Amino acid sequence: MDLLTIAGLAMLALWAAGTFLFDAPGVIHGLLTLGIYLVVLARIRHAARTRGAGR
Repeated sequence: MDLLTIAGLAMLALWAAGTFLFDAPGVIHGLLTLGIYLVVLARIRHAARTRGAGR
């Protein structure tokens, strides 16, 4: 796992805790957006690296 994936999963965990355990304001949903973005970006970069290494 790289740093982007770890950061994204940490943001998703904070979002889940803030949403389901506390009365979270709407701003906390930015963590969901950023977390998903970082996880998807990490997957895209990983796929591009593996595709480039196969050539």
